[in-house]
Amino acid sequence: QVHLVESGGGLVQAGGSLKLSCTASGRTFSNYVMGWFRQAPGKEREFVAGINPTGGRNYADSVRGRFTISRDNAKKMVYLQMNSLKPEDTAVYYCACASKGLRISPAMYDYWGQGTQVTVSS
Repeated sequence: QVHLVESGGGLVQAGGSLKLSCTASGRTFSNYVMGWFRQAPGKEREFVAGINPTGGRNYADSVRGRFTISRDNAKKMVYLQMNSLKPEDTAVYYCACASKGLRISPAMYDYWGQGTQVTVSS
């Protein structure tokens, strides 16, 4: 069992930055793939970024070059640094973990946080 809690969301102007954090419980955090997803009103949940246990990363095309995912296994934390934010980045952002490899489908992730709201004003 893994319990995930996100923090760091908020309201920011377009072009600004935010850093999301996700705290994990559980003894095997370092074995999990960690991912960030987002869901805007009326839209499906979508993959944003993922990082595997050895640091390999994957990003959605819409955020590549603007967002950076990182992890600290000793602290059981995963981060999402978001720069050059756009109004279309507005969504609830979720942290999730998976044991089956770095995938982009939400169905492949086993545990989820409650989400944190990110709102980007124009």
